[in-house]
Amino acid sequence: MRSRDAVLEATRNIIGEAGFHGVNIAAVAKRAGVSRQTVYSIFGTREELVSQAVSDRLTTLVSAFTDLLASVGSPLELLVETMVEARRRILDDPLLRVLALSGTGNPIFDPGAAERAHGYCVALLSPAIDRFPELSGRIDFLADISMHVGWSVLCLDDPASRSDAELRAFLTAWLAPMLRSLET
Repeated sequence: MRSRDAVLEATRNIIGEAGFHGVNIAAVAKRAGVSRQTVYSIFGTREELVSQAVSDRLTTLVSAFTDLLASVGSPLELLVETMVEARRRILDDPLLRVLALSGTGNPIFDPGAAERAHGYCVALLSPAIDRFPELSGRIDFLADISMHVGWSVLCLDDPASRSDAELRAFLTAWLAPMLRSLET
């Protein structure tokens, strides 16, 4: 298990430093202090290695929002705060930053990427049904909105240009009418 974790961490570090093109089995093995055969025996292919490194980090990101859910007072506040927090966490994490913002060689742009991103948004928002029962039956739609708006926030709203407070105000004004329309 230690070798697996070391290999995944080495992969994430290489992606953060050199992008997805910088990942190869030899470089990962050297960085992790294991043999290439060890990497192959655990992950099989470079693609599976990259996929698992990204998936593990996204799972960690999803679990980080549990405290956020407990602190918000409405579905609108949940969506807004999720996007503000996601921007901060993604832009502060080298792997997630590369994943969200790089173009070439990035698996997020592979066929099926939107479906995978939607799945992560559903996983992130589904626990909110216990707190906000009115969201029942609407999580897929809200995940779709969150995925598209969240991607826009990541790509277009640099924290240096728009503060978290300004982003909150913008998202609240923009998303409030959409959420009100779901109540009818």
